[in-house]
Amino acid sequence: MEYRYLGNSGLKVSVLTMGTFTFGGQGDFAMVGNQGVEEARRLVDLCIDNGVNLFDTSNMYSLGRSEEILGEVLAGRREDVLISTKARMRIGSGPNDEGVSRHHLIRECERSLKRLRTDYIDIYYMHEWDGATPLEEMMAALDTLVTQGKVRYTGCSNYSGWHVMKSLAIADRDRRPRFVTQQIHYTLEAREAEYELLPISVDQGLGVLVWSPLAAGLLSGKHRRGQKAPEGSRQFAGWSEPPIRDEDKLWRIVDVLVEIGSERGVSAAQVALAWLLGRPAISSLVIGGRNEAQFRDNFAAVDLKLTDEERQRLHAVSEIPFIYPYWHQRNFARDRFSSGDLALHKDFALD
Repeated sequence: MEYRYLGNSGLKVSVLTMGTFTFGGQGDFAMVGNQGVEEARRLVDLCIDNGVNLFDTSNMYSLGRSEEILGEVLAGRREDVLISTKARMRIGSGPNDEGVSRHHLIRECERSLKRLRTDYIDIYYMHEWDGATPLEEMMAALDTLVTQGKVRYTGCSNYSGWHVMKSLAIADRDRRPRFVTQQIHYTLEAREAEYELLPISVDQGLGVLVWSPLAAGLLSGKHRRGQKAPEGSRQFAGWSEPPIRDEDKLWRIVDVLVEIGSERGVSAAQVALAWLLGRPAISSLVIGGRNEAQFRDNFAAVDLKLTDEERQRLHAVSEIPFIYPYWHQRNFARDRFSSGDLALHKDFALD
């Protein structure tokens, strides 16, 4: 296993994080997975044996059941691993059962601690933007949780670029702890994070964790053009996230992944994960799975190093358009690009 610093923090995380989205199987989450305690224990043991030190969950996954299962299977070894969880999404029918208000965040943190059977959360994510709550209130609440020792690091997830920068600016202005990481969706099929989120991460020293790095399995090579979704997959069960805006492009990307995998004697999934691990600011990829074979295949991606030629082939088939103002900056500012700018522009010829 390889370990990387989480942004500019001193915390080291494994480049693969175990996601527990499939633990519990309550409500709509049953479409994704329904792993109980013993099955979850086997998979957690496998991940720990292979060097994974970060386990990711959320208060909303199966309405808290995912946290409960993770807390149970980590009993007795909590101090040896890192746990990240999240708050913001609706978890009840009450008027204060969602958002990032002081009331909601402190209450949900304390509930998560109980479910996880721990005294602290290593990384606490704001799971989604909340434009109705002042950021000053959110940052003050997170400061309280950090000061109390209930949270050690904070981060955001699914924010836009200006949401991230405004949060960081208010933290700096008010002398609150800054976000050290963001958890985002980013794959060969969905590269829009390169417009703002990756450049911000490079410039501001944020670590990036990627959720659903195989696009819910669509980039695994098991899904192919014109074929019915494999039985047991999320798509077969009707799960529609992440959205696919250009299906023809998706299958062209999968074709290249399969080609490179065949040439290298590895799976398409390993190629897709290896591509992500070589991208700017990436600290870790959040992987999930229904069985040990899927996890073992993903572990092998850590040792796969793609060539420049292979990366160029993948770039060519997945390239995103230069929207404004980036085409203008490319024409007139390329001789004064920062490292943050190059997180977007470096894959493209600048002559």
